[in-house]
Amino acid sequence: MRYGVNSMSATLARVAIRRPNAMLRADHERWHYQNPIDPVAVATEHATFAELLAASGAEVLWIDDEDDGLADSVFAYDPSFLVPGGAVLLRMGKELRQDEVGLHERFYAREGIPVLGRIEAPGMLEGGDMFWVDTTTIAVGLGPRTNTAGVEQLRTILRPSGIQVRTYVLPEIDDPDACLHLMSVASPLDHDLMLVHGPLLPDGFADEMEAAGYELLEAPPDEFDASFGLNLNVLAVAPRNVLAITGFDGTHELMRSADCVVTTFDADHLCVNCEGGPTCLTRPILRR
Repeated sequence: MRYGVNSMSATLARVAIRRPNAMLRADHERWHYQNPIDPVAVATEHATFAELLAASGAEVLWIDDEDDGLADSVFAYDPSFLVPGGAVLLRMGKELRQDEVGLHERFYAREGIPVLGRIEAPGMLEGGDMFWVDTTTIAVGLGPRTNTAGVEQLRTILRPSGIQVRTYVLPEIDDPDACLHLMSVASPLDHDLMLVHGPLLPDGFADEMEAAGYELLEAPPDEFDASFGLNLNVLAVAPRNVLAITGFDGTHELMRSADCVVTTFDADHLCVNCEGGPTCLTRPILRR
């Protein structure tokens, strides 16, 4: 099989990413980045990340690249979602990102990956609000980028596959322009281990994850604040084997204390400045 995902931490065998060329001349205020883009640093950090993915054993697939002005398209996790039978095309809650879905649709056509359905207006659903709890259950956060209409469409698309969808209402935050996804506060590291930011977990979430067999590791709140939540945004390339951005030693040591292998890379310009981490940079295509 060349595609199919039903885990957040099974070995990453194939993964799609996009070069940051569309980001290099972006207006940082329009795209809600912290500071102006440093194009050399962004390109260098992304190249390092791609090398780490390849070194992990994953086959790296490239989403078609051009300077189309879609600055956030480097964050390939959000416009679509993979299940064992194929892809679901999502509908971005951030209006500036809605054309990214077409990039993913063309990628799947090129790779021969079937599209099972797509989220249509008034539905909104972003990949950052979705993760696999177990092999038949997806958790979805309801918040500024994902609404009930989007979730109901997802349930309809996935019903023939027998995949269940659980929803959790995300808390409101003070900054209306900031993006709080479910995966901003919860990151699975293994089938039974999850890194979390306790203060912003949805009501009932911790109890349900523990009932599902997860041990929850509470990351240092000061590192969450300093990183705009990106200390929590780590990518499992295999069970308890993760890629993370440098600078958040307390979070890294917490994961290592739970027998995780943590590989770090510099990403102040690509990730911290632009508020998207290692998971955001990928669209897993096959885990096994």
